[in-house]
Amino acid sequence: MGETTMLMNEPDALFAPRRETGPVILDLRGISLSFGGVKALTDISFDVREHEIRAIIGPNGAGKSSMLNVINGVYRPQQGEIVFRGQHRRNMDCYAAARSGIARTFQNIALFKGMTVLDNVMTGRNLKMKSNFLLQALHWGPARREEIAHRRKAEEVIDFLEIQHIRKTPVGRLPYGLQKRVELARALAAEPEILLLDEPMAGMNVEEKQDMCRFILDVNDQFGTTIVLIEHDMGVVMDISDRVVVLDYGCKIGDGTPDEVRANPEVIRAYLGGESGGH
Repeated sequence: MGETTMLMNEPDALFAPRRETGPVILDLRGISLSFGGVKALTDISFDVREHEIRAIIGPNGAGKSSMLNVINGVYRPQQGEIVFRGQHRRNMDCYAAARSGIARTFQNIALFKGMTVLDNVMTGRNLKMKSNFLLQALHWGPARREEIAHRRKAEEVIDFLEIQHIRKTPVGRLPYGLQKRVELARALAAEPEILLLDEPMAGMNVEEKQDMCRFILDVNDQFGTTIVLIEHDMGVVMDISDRVVVLDYGCKIGDGTPDEVRANPEVIRAYLGGESGGH
């Protein structure tokens, strides 16, 4: 009921988007995904425009994380295709997705807890490194110059997200909210074109959520990064998103601006727990 109330309230406009979005850069067409006899996604189609913040919402079990996993190649759908930057892909594997500019954070934090913040952020630069393994091991010549350049980029991201004071701290010692920010930093270090955020504000208090909202908006505005996010806080979603797609039981039941989604009777029914047009 909390989500429903937030869905139906008017936005407070604290983080109201003021962006110009570009052409479609990611187009998902007729995506269907099953695990054995269980349908996780059924004929889902929607697109993502350059420089927008695109939210995916829905009740628990709607298929939101499965959709992100399809986009970055963790899952391969049985039907449908992905068109990214004009290239048609029946499937997208994780490596190809990362190489092509798609980065991801996870619902459950996936950091190296014994490593420092800086070292964790540096791992986001791995795909950008060109020196061979031997030169990297010797830490000599081109490899040394390359590492200095990558470290500079990692430090820029750390400064941007205001975590300089913990850069040498092992991640496992940090509170949850800061760990989520470090995970965002690692993803940004890869300089992605599209950033996939799976519940970036889960478990945060109000102040931490406000900080994360501002960082997401700043990433979108200053880096020009396109963002696709899953988030359960409907107040946040309606405030920062340009467009919202709504899933329920693996089916799409709504798609449009926050105002359009908020007024969609089928979406309201899904959140109220009535008949929703799902399975």
